[in-house]
Amino acid sequence: MNDNYEDVPNKMTRYQAERLKELIEEIIHCCQERIVFQSRKFHLAPAELRLLLLFKHERYLTVKSIAQKMEVAKSRVTKLMEGLLEKKLVQRIEDPEDARIKLISLTAAGHKKYEDIDAFISDIHHDLVMHLKSEDRKSVLSSMELLRSAMEAVKERLV
Repeated sequence: MNDNYEDVPNKMTRYQAERLKELIEEIIHCCQERIVFQSRKFHLAPAELRLLLLFKHERYLTVKSIAQKMEVAKSRVTKLMEGLLEKKLVQRIEDPEDARIKLISLTAAGHKKYEDIDAFISDIHHDLVMHLKSEDRKSVLSSMELLRSAMEAVKERLV
């Protein structure tokens, strides 16, 4: 018997890999639909919404750090900033240590918008959990953690 039997791709693992691919694509599509819905609900472009959500653990950000986190050009961030400044959701302040650097922070209205968006997202996830039987919740979360770990391991091999 071959000791590497489990490592040899067969029809079942190919089927499982294809099914996993389909499920992930369906989940991504569902998440994209939610983003479109919440963008309309909060009167923000999807990229503006993503930018606001970067402030979850940050008091201040720079254009450069936003560009890195969003994986876009600094010119794109500048354009997004113009829209958020117009909506009075963010403000620019000088860095006390380096006047050449502008720090971006949420205004009071920006904090309120962030809190509303965060509460909305939390409510959606609560509703998701409530659609599962209580005995299935732990299994789903455990499986998702296992999947995330496997995805991270594969990602490391790709880099």
